[in-house]
Amino acid sequence: NVLLPTLVVELRMPEASSIWPSTAFSLAVTSTLLIFGRLADMFGACILYVAGIAWVAVSSIVLSFSKSWLMLVIFRALQGLALGALLPSGVMLLGSIYRPGPRKNIVFSIYGACAALGFYIGIFFSGLCGQLLGWRWYFYIGTILAGITLVSSYFSIPNDYAEKRKFGPQMDWLGAACLVSGLVLISFAIVDSSQAPHQWRTPYISVCFVLGVVILGVAVYVEGWVAEAPLLPPSLFAVPYMKPLILSMFFLYGCLGIFLLYGALYMENIMGADPLQVVAWTSPMAAGGIIISVVGGLVLHMVSGTLLMITSCLGFMGSGILFALIPIGGNYWTFVFPAMICATIGIDISFNITNIFITTNVSTKQQGVAGALINCTLHLGITLMLGFADIIQTNTSNRGLSSSYKVVFWFQFGLSTFALMIIIIFVKIHRAKSDLTVDERRQQGLGE
Repeated sequence: NVLLPTLVVELRMPEASSIWPSTAFSLAVTSTLLIFGRLADMFGACILYVAGIAWVAVSSIVLSFSKSWLMLVIFRALQGLALGALLPSGVMLLGSIYRPGPRKNIVFSIYGACAALGFYIGIFFSGLCGQLLGWRWYFYIGTILAGITLVSSYFSIPNDYAEKRKFGPQMDWLGAACLVSGLVLISFAIVDSSQAPHQWRTPYISVCFVLGVVILGVAVYVEGWVAEAPLLPPSLFAVPYMKPLILSMFFLYGCLGIFLLYGALYMENIMGADPLQVVAWTSPMAAGGIIISVVGGLVLHMVSGTLLMITSCLGFMGSGILFALIPIGGNYWTFVFPAMICATIGIDISFNITNIFITTNVSTKQQGVAGALINCTLHLGITLMLGFADIIQTNTSNRGLSSSYKVVFWFQFGLSTFALMIIIIFVKIHRAKSDLTVDERRQQGLGE
């Protein structure tokens, strides 16, 4: 996001296509997460994780040689396949190794802290390369970091191939084909509609959207009544409060995507910040993320999960409204700094709570699909809500760039408010205390 204005100039990217480097990546991740989650359940998380890291390295070096914006977008989408493999297998490894209780809380909090730290490192190198080294160095550095991770992962992650093959799950190819094609068509229609010649009246937009809805309907039928081993087993949603929790996270993750992209655009295009200044201005998110994650790991077994989720929603509401109200020439410490703190509260608390809740409430043989569900919700929320945000920004551009950005931040505020209502009315998450695993409860006849 920080590097995007540089890429628009260097690769002569049309303004209408500037959203695609971010969106194509998330769309590819979203479309393949469930497939890779099932593959992790079939062949083990270690293989998928290491393969994903290797593809990050390969795709990063290819991206560094991009000759056009179209090549950049295509290989950013292909790079998303790596995250499709990495994300569910990473959650699967942590979720299956650690038992419910304070130790698992701490481990997942460290995981969340690493996400915050890695996020900031990405912003740091993005700003450094955009202003001093040249944009290609962003991908050179990505290749180096992926290479280091590949070697360390190969030698440190336990191989669980033999263990996973005992369960013998099968791939639901028909359901996978329907889910992928349906999600891609609907997401493409929403994201591209604002830049299409006649927006939603453009024939290919309406055709893609309707066709995507129909195919997703077929996918629901296949998953519910045809597939012997559905990618999304009904038992996954039979967990109490799972459905409203996933719905609320869909909106909250959408808030995250909006804040990260439009926050960076507002700071650069309206407040006149250069890339390195954006790095400095976003540093509270990294510091706050590490602190919240570490402290959270120590108190999650003592505090109600519902209360923490409400706090997360309030954080996203605060970050949106602060950017929506910032005046031209507004002070960083008055508006941007507290918005960064609020955004950190929003993402880090909810990310840890949902990871712990979902992985604790599914069996060992479903840890891969659980990880896929978590991250599919994240990236689908980012993809679709960025698409709607682009529609809003485009259709309010006659008010001026600053005002159109502010309308997008009001949209973020509305999404987080809706998520808050869902959490308060429909979700009840207890303290993440020590407990038996799902498999142990079944063995003792205690139910889920």
